[in-house]
Amino acid sequence: MTQDELKQAVARAALDYVPSAGVIGVGTGSTANYFIDELGKIKHRIDGAVASSEATAARLRGHGVEVVDLNNVNELAVYVDGADEITEHLHMIKGGGGALTREKIVAACSRQFICVADDSKLVGMLGRFPLPVEVIPMARSYAARELVKLGGQPVLRQGVTTDNGNIILDVHQLHILNPVELEEKINQITGVVTNGLFAARPADVLLLGADQGVKTFT
Repeated sequence: MTQDELKQAVARAALDYVPSAGVIGVGTGSTANYFIDELGKIKHRIDGAVASSEATAARLRGHGVEVVDLNNVNELAVYVDGADEITEHLHMIKGGGGALTREKIVAACSRQFICVADDSKLVGMLGRFPLPVEVIPMARSYAARELVKLGGQPVLRQGVTTDNGNIILDVHQLHILNPVELEEKINQITGVVTNGLFAARPADVLLLGADQGVKTFT
């Protein structure tokens, strides 16, 4: 199966976790887009969706799914999103699409986080994919120096402004042995909005697309 076919397979499998009523959270990226396409086929089963980015909101509306403001919802039953890297412990690096802050907010408001990914995203240790860090623009240089102290090599993502009006530093050369600890350390740097480690709040279920079919990790 091609990578796109694997993504489509896990997107279809994620529909089994969509409740028959209520509002769900939807992530950002290529695999999430396949999920949105599938969700459009059962849109009458749900009351709407909270989008983790403007791009996701536009795609949901294109399929006739009502986009709901998170501030108008107490809790989401489920959040479905992809990952740039994920381990068998369900710790992730996310943010390749630049939506890490809103993704983290929506995940925090959800009872269950379903990660959908193809098997190329499964790794033994996080860090080969550069870790995105969203930073308030005036703190760019300071935050970069602090990230160097943590062993990383931060690179400004050129030409990118997040939906929140901030910049992204992609941190290379990190060997992330303790993702929960590193997530906390980076978030404590003044000027950092958040980073792309999803470890303090990991996924609850991983649906992994492979040639042998969709594998489920919990």
